[in-house]
Amino acid sequence: MKISEIRDLLDAEILTDESTLTHEVSSACCSDMMSDVLAYVKDQGVLITGLVNPQVIRTANMMDMVCIVFVRSKKPTDDMVALAQEFGIAVMCTDKRAFEASGILYLAGLSRHLEG
Repeated sequence: MKISEIRDLLDAEILTDESTLTHEVSSACCSDMMSDVLAYVKDQGVLITGLVNPQVIRTANMMDMVCIVFVRSKKPTDDMVALAQEFGIAVMCTDKRAFEASGILYLAGLSRHLEG
């Protein structure tokens, strides 16, 4: 699935430039605890979270994720978006809750570690 499809499925606003929208992903995880992401997540392309702090961007980068979806209308700071842009990570936000966003993406074909 392309990141652009995730944007469309979640009716999300993309905050980074659109160059990342063509990246392909096949799995996702959902967590507000970055320690769990570091400890348990492997080979995930998308991070779904409601936690808004710079550590989210750094954790996604460390885990080679290519997309972060902030749920519940949470918006990262401009500095966070710039850092994600520097790392080549797509950042978007949606008004959907984590459980709903995870379910939508799961039904559309993403799998593994979708915990709402």
